[in-house]
Amino acid sequence: NEKTTSNYQAAFRSIGMALSDRLDFEDWVDVYQKLVYWELELESGSDGVMEEVLTMQKTEANSYFAKYVADNYIDWLNGLGDAPLMSSNVIKEKVVPELEEGPLFLIMIDNLRYDQWKVIAPVLSDLYTIESEEIYCSILPTATQYARNAFFAGLMPSEIQKVYPKLWKNDEEEGGKNLHEEEFLQGNLKRLGLDIKSSYNKITRLEAGRKLADNISNLMNNQLNVIVYNFVDMLSHARTDMEVIRELADDDSAYRSLTLSWFEHSPLKQMLTNIAEKGGKVLITTDHGTIQVNDPVKVVGDRNTSTNLRYKQGRNLNYNPKEVFAVTKPEDAYLPKTNVSSSYIFAREREYLVYPNNYNHFMKFYKDTFQHGGISLEEMLIPIAVLKSRS
Repeated sequence: NEKTTSNYQAAFRSIGMALSDRLDFEDWVDVYQKLVYWELELESGSDGVMEEVLTMQKTEANSYFAKYVADNYIDWLNGLGDAPLMSSNVIKEKVVPELEEGPLFLIMIDNLRYDQWKVIAPVLSDLYTIESEEIYCSILPTATQYARNAFFAGLMPSEIQKVYPKLWKNDEEEGGKNLHEEEFLQGNLKRLGLDIKSSYNKITRLEAGRKLADNISNLMNNQLNVIVYNFVDMLSHARTDMEVIRELADDDSAYRSLTLSWFEHSPLKQMLTNIAEKGGKVLITTDHGTIQVNDPVKVVGDRNTSTNLRYKQGRNLNYNPKEVFAVTKPEDAYLPKTNVSSSYIFAREREYLVYPNNYNHFMKFYKDTFQHGGISLEEMLIPIAVLKSRS
């Protein structure tokens, strides 16, 4: 414990000095990886005091990171800055190069943070060697209907709306927002000049997961097999709605622990075991992360304003511009524009957006819940790893 504490004290100073510099994206990845490393180290061996110090340092880092994203995000999308790898380019840049070596399983665990990946990765060490492990940047909003659709389509949200006007649904429209990922994926592969045999499966129920785990051998003839696994996303939403889950995952450490416990006993683990035995290659990634919120920020909008707590999309939004990252011209961020006065605002750090009416009720109900859609290290800097079967 003393060694861990003294080592973090030295790291604390170097991370603090790094935060005072002008950081580029790779620098931010490095800072975040160090913060997660020390979070996991202190969790297993410290007296708790240093964990509080680390929490403060993460808060400071997120504050600087929000400013960095606000200053650079629009430039990245419009070719004016040194853009990182983002959601819409992952299949082209990371998935396609891996297709040359036979059957590839692209497994997207929805809402999987980098720290959660770091606790489940060791469980797979007997089955796989990790060929590469990187961090890419989720687009804004860091929400499934935007980030995951962009991931599979290889297009930004406003581009998806133009290419697939009948398939894209805006926030205020009725119906599922992620029902056409397979079509988006096929369109993407076609544009990339790939005529390959592929499969697409989305797992939202335990039984469907077990059935697919038993069916892995039938997928080995495909060049690409996509599996979207929704458990972690459901866990974060259940944590908001169910008291028992709130108690089981009341902070980041408990949230990681619950994710690990689920993974060890899940059909997904069985799937990965079966793929490894067949000698398949796996690329594990996610669409966005999540953050535990605790600071309410007031925003006013009409009844068509989106309901997400980490971003709002609507017309005539009323807010304090110092408290949010505002995109008043959605086209600059390649976001759909539903009205002449449409705009998007994004919560930063651990903040969440609440309407003034019923303010106290919603403030208490959502405080300390895990949310996504906004700007934070946890939501935007997300893992992508290539695993090679040991057999």
